[in-house]
Amino acid sequence: MLFNTFEFIFIYLPITLLGFFMLAKKSSNYAATWLAIASLVFYGSWDYRYIPLLLGSITFNYWMAIFISKIKKPSKKRLLILAIATNLALLAYYKYANFFLSSLSGVLKLNIEHLAIILPIGISFFTFTQIAFLVDTYQNKVREYKFTHYVLFVTYFPHLIAGPVLHHKEMMPQFAEKINYSPSADNFAIGTSIFVIGLIKKVIIADSISPLANPIFQIGAHPGLIEAWIGALAYAMQLYFDFSGYSDMAIGLSRMFGVKLPLNFNSPYKAENIIDFWRRWHMTLSRFLKDYLYIPLGGNRYGVFSRYRNLFITMLLGGLWHGAGWTYVIWGGLHGIYLGINHAWRALCETKGWQENRGKLAIIAARSITFTAVLSAWVFFRSPDFSTAIDILSGMTGLNGISLPAWTKAHLGWLGEAGWSIKFEGIPYIDFGSMGIPILILALGITWLAPNTQEIMMNTQPCLESVTPEKSAIPIKWQLSNLWLSFISAGFLICILNMNNVSEFLYFQF
Repeated sequence: MLFNTFEFIFIYLPITLLGFFMLAKKSSNYAATWLAIASLVFYGSWDYRYIPLLLGSITFNYWMAIFISKIKKPSKKRLLILAIATNLALLAYYKYANFFLSSLSGVLKLNIEHLAIILPIGISFFTFTQIAFLVDTYQNKVREYKFTHYVLFVTYFPHLIAGPVLHHKEMMPQFAEKINYSPSADNFAIGTSIFVIGLIKKVIIADSISPLANPIFQIGAHPGLIEAWIGALAYAMQLYFDFSGYSDMAIGLSRMFGVKLPLNFNSPYKAENIIDFWRRWHMTLSRFLKDYLYIPLGGNRYGVFSRYRNLFITMLLGGLWHGAGWTYVIWGGLHGIYLGINHAWRALCETKGWQENRGKLAIIAARSITFTAVLSAWVFFRSPDFSTAIDILSGMTGLNGISLPAWTKAHLGWLGEAGWSIKFEGIPYIDFGSMGIPILILALGITWLAPNTQEIMMNTQPCLESVTPEKSAIPIKWQLSNLWLSFISAGFLICILNMNNVSEFLYFQF
């Protein structure tokens, strides 16, 4: 079941909300149980056969956490390692078994058959969520072990399929608050507004520009300069508006139940360096990688070399977490290199006493360089294989030549005579008569110039450096007005009229 479907909006959501608040009048435990069951139904709508897998994972991790909380070292640590290893083994089987077999086939020049495995939706998210819970239990950070709340923490339908990646301390205490079991007009108004903003991002923007990206990333497309740049930009915008749209919808849906999810995006393409980018993009994953991978590896505690090595390893594994393919590993490795260069440059500036230039031109230059680096890495992230990524990057640098419409030959024919590799046979793959190009231009403008969702809802411009996943999208100065109601209503109606061709969210694939 998708958030952007009629079944979800007009059947599943109303029934779930109604049942939750009706049962809450009798008992908060009844309401929490209802919401957990409804979340399992939501998950099972994809493939009911994987409900036992999810419940088995939840039961195993819950009881392992109970045992870890009660026993003493060194058995405590051994039990933690066993629990984490079991979770990773499950993830490795479903997500990476065929990837390893394929890689082994290539190295050994053998024809090893792939296993008949169907990847369970959301396995990366519910596995990482529970690993974090186990580690926090080992570190004595967990204060509540109520089974109903734990099941709801893991299965909670707004975040189950594609995040945000949650900490127990952000969620389980909220399930114990009595006030969250009473319907609130403010929560409904705020939640609906955020949900519709996310729906607009997904249905109107992301889905409209996807046809610009898809043909460019086909094997053997060999795009020229213009097509390669349009395709790469379209994918960068599609991925951002698709995933941030999902996150907004998750935050909005959760707010209807009185539960506040953490922020996951904060205008990442406005970042002025790669360090800043990862503080803004998929913020809950960045936090997880830092707290449960980078710091346990040693962080920056053992010198400069150790810091760069740990950064690189963290990003490599972060890339592999996104997908079972070498292109994801390359994407992660590139960001590891980017982060290393960024930290090295900062260290050099501190050593030399160079002051950071905060002028407008310097900011524009910094954002442009950062976005270009991110865009180049996205090419590997999206491409089906390494050679396709190199082909697209070659197109972006002009090595594949330039394609132009036939009517431009009369004006630009001299470029061909001057030695440029130009074909006046039209621009392949790109339909300039569709709404894709105008919406892509709109998406670029929104990304770089407009306030993001939390800024709109807060009706202010917060200090971007202070925005963290822990600071949920809580409106501070937001008020319902006739103008805002008209905007949200019109946006919702436009989305409904464009929901005939429903597409999945991109992060469901990861």
